Amino acid sequence: MAPPLLSLAGVALTFGGTPLLESADLSVGAGDRVGLVGRNGSGKSTLLKIAAGLVEADRGEIFRQPGATIRYLPQEPDMSGHATTLSYVEAGLAPGDDEYRAQYLLSELGLTGEEDPAHLSGGEGRRAALARTLAPEPDILLLDEPTNHLDLTTIEWLEAELKSTRSALVLISHDRRFLTNLSRATVWLDRGRTKRMEQGFGSFEAWRDTVLAEEEVERQKLDRKIAAEEHWVRYGVTARRKRNVRRMGELAALRETRRTERRAQGDVRMAASEGERSGTMVVEAKNLTKRFGERPIVEGFTTRILRGDRVGIVGPNGAGKTTLVGLFTGTIQPDEGSVRLGAAIDMVALDQRRDSLDPNDTLAEALSEGRGDLITVGGEPRHVVGYMKDFLFSPEQARTPVRVLSGGERGRIMLARALAKNSNLLVLDEPTNDLDLETLDVLEEMLGDYKGTVLLISHDRDFLDRIATSVIVPEGDGRWQDYAGGYTDMLAQRGQDLADTARKAPAPAKAKAAAPTATGGAARKRLSFHQQHALRTLPQTIETLTREIAALQAVLADPALFARDRKAFETATAAVAAKEAKLEAAETEWLELEMLREAIDA
Repeated sequence: MAPPLLSLAGVALTFGGTPLLESADLSVGAGDRVGLVGRNGSGKSTLLKIAAGLVEADRGEIFRQPGATIRYLPQEPDMSGHATTLSYVEAGLAPGDDEYRAQYLLSELGLTGEEDPAHLSGGEGRRAALARTLAPEPDILLLDEPTNHLDLTTIEWLEAELKSTRSALVLISHDRRFLTNLSRATVWLDRGRTKRMEQGFGSFEAWRDTVLAEEEVERQKLDRKIAAEEHWVRYGVTARRKRNVRRMGELAALRETRRTERRAQGDVRMAASEGERSGTMVVEAKNLTKRFGERPIVEGFTTRILRGDRVGIVGPNGAGKTTLVGLFTGTIQPDEGSVRLGAAIDMVALDQRRDSLDPNDTLAEALSEGRGDLITVGGEPRHVVGYMKDFLFSPEQARTPVRVLSGGERGRIMLARALAKNSNLLVLDEPTNDLDLETLDVLEEMLGDYKGTVLLISHDRDFLDRIATSVIVPEGDGRWQDYAGGYTDMLAQRGQDLADTARKAPAPAKAKAAAPTATGGAARKRLSFHQQHALRTLPQTIETLTREIAALQAVLADPALFARDRKAFETATAAVAAKEAKLEAAETEWLELEMLREAIDA
C-alpha cells in the first residue's frame, strides 16, 4: 500500500485555554476525495491550515511526502500587494508550472486578469483565489468553502473541473450537493476529535446519527455504573481497606470521566417571530422593466406571489437577482410597469454581505444592536445571553469581538437578529453562506413551518430543492421566467442548466387555471358583466378596507384604551376582525377573477 501524501495524527491545539483540537487525524493519499465536516467553530478551517503548514499544532505527528505539492484555498484570501488579478494568480505558480493556465482559468471563471484586487466583489475575489489555487495542478488541494459567494454557473463549472482533476481533494463546504458529488470519504471533526467513514457525504448523516446514538447508550451505561458504585460506598463498605481504597479510586476515575466528557453540542433553536397575517396576495408585478444605461436587467416581467409562497431566485452573479428582489419589495422603482404590495406586509431582510456588523462590537452588542442586555424577540423582551444560547453561543462568548468569530458564527448572528423581528415576509440573500450542516437543517425546518412568505436568493441547489415552491431564472437580455418547484424541477422543465450559453427563448407563461368560485366556474370565452364590474371595483374596495383597518389598529394601539373605555376597545377589535375577513374575501375574489381573465386572454 502506497504511503499517504499527507498525514496528521493526534493533532492538538488550544486557543485561549480552551482545547480546539484534542486528537485529530487526517490522511490523504493520491486521488483521494475527502469531505471534512463538522459544526461551525469545531476547528475544520484550523485543521486545514495545520495541514497546509500555515498554523503550528501544539502536539501531534505531521507527515508531508517530500516533493508533494499542496495548495490551500482560504475563506478570506489576501490579495494585497498585487496590481491585477493575473499577477495575483501567477504569484502562486512554481517554477515549471504552465504559466498559460493562469490566464485560462481566469477566463473560464469570468475574469480578464486586468481587474484591481482592491475593488473586487466577494464573488470575483473567490474566483481569483480559485484560479490561483487550481493553476499549479498540485498533488493535494485543500479547499475551505470553495463555493462561497459563487453563482450557480460557476459552482457547476468548478464541480466539473474538480471531478476531472488528478489532484487529491480535501473539501470543507456547506453545499450538500457539492460535497455529495465530489467526496468518496468523509472525516467528521467533532469535539476536537476526528472520525472517518470510507464513504461519500451522501451516507454521512445516517452514520453520524448512529454514532451519536451509540455514544448515548455508552453514557447511560457509565451513569448506571457510577450509581452502582455510589450505592456500594453508602452501604457496602467493609473492613478490607485495600479493596476499599481501590474501589474508591475507581469511583473517582468514573466521576472524572463523566465530568470531563465533551458532549455533543446542542441543537440550534431557531424560530421566526411571525407578525400579523398578510393578505392573500403579497406581490403583484406587471410588465416590470429596469435598465441600467443601455443594459436591460428586467424586461417586461410579470408574476404574482401569494401568501405562503417560497420563491427562489437564481442566476449568475450580475444577472440582476438583487435588483429583481428590490423591485418586488419596493426599494427599487421600475422604469416601466408596476408593483403592488399586498395588505399588512411586515418585511424583514437578511443581507449576505453582513455590512451591518461592526467588527469591534462584542457578540452581545451585535445581537442587541447596542441596546443593552435585553433583546426584543417576537415582541417580548429576552436577556441577550439566553437568546445567544438558542444559536449555540456560550455565555462566555458574550464579550467576544465580532472580528474574531468564524464566518459561520457571524452568519448565525445575522440570522438571530433577523428572526427576532416580527415578519410575514422574509427576504433572504444567501442565508446558507458559512452555515454548518446542522444549522442548515434547522433553518430548513424553520422555513418549512413559517406561515409567511419567503423570497430567497440562493446558489445552494439542495437548499432550493428542499425549500422553494417556485424558482425564477434569468433567460438572457433581461428576460426572467418562473418555474414551479425547486432547482431540480426547474432543470427538468427548462431542459438545460444555467451554464449553457445558448439561451432558448423563454416558453410562454402557462396560465394558471382558476378554481371554480361563486363568481364563476371554469374558464369561458369572456367574462360576464358582473365579473368585469367586480374586477374593476375590487382594487378600490381592497384599498379602502386596508386604510380602515390601519385606522382601527391605530386606535387599538393606545395602551390605555381598554381601561378608559372597554366598550370602545371591544367595538374596535370586532370591527378589525370583520374588515380583515372582508379584505381577505375581496383579495381572493379579485385574484381568482384576474387569473380567469389571464386564462381567457391566453
